[in-house]
Amino acid sequence: MALKVELKPGERIIIGDSVITNDNQRTRLFIEGQAPILREKDILTPATADTPAKRVYLAVQLMYLSSEVDKIQENYFTLVNDIVKAAPSTIPYVTRISNSIIAGAFYKALKEARKLIEYERTLIGHVQTGSAGLPENEPSGGVAEGAGSNPSDEGSSTAPADQG
Repeated sequence: MALKVELKPGERIIIGDSVITNDNQRTRLFIEGQAPILREKDILTPATADTPAKRVYLAVQLMYLSSEVDKIQENYFTLVNDIVKAAPSTIPYVTRISNSIIAGAFYKALKEARKLIEYERTLIGHVQTGSAGLPENEPSGGVAEGAGSNPSDEGSSTAPADQG
């Protein structure tokens, strides 16, 4: 069964190691074969891979399009080690991506890497809204109890108190 792809005017697609650009009218292609295929909306470039998760996606994309996967896998594993160290909650996403790569299912790995990018956006959104949403009238300088401050330890410091 052939893959049906509809391209908008001027839209690009990668088929194998060729970039194909559509002319000025809508086009429908039926593609048969095993060549890797990526639509323009699914392509990241080094310039647009500006977050850790997007760099992981870019590495997977390069594996999908390349015949020399081994060289790219080293870089991929360095990237995923870094992202897991920074955000351990990404482990399930990275595991699914890695399992797909090991199975040779690179397109599936790309879809899983998209989910990692979405999750990263969620994490960044929480960080951005979390810092702006702290109550200003909390004791201990705006840090809510249970947010890293142990009330029973307060005042038991061996450092001299400021007596200004």
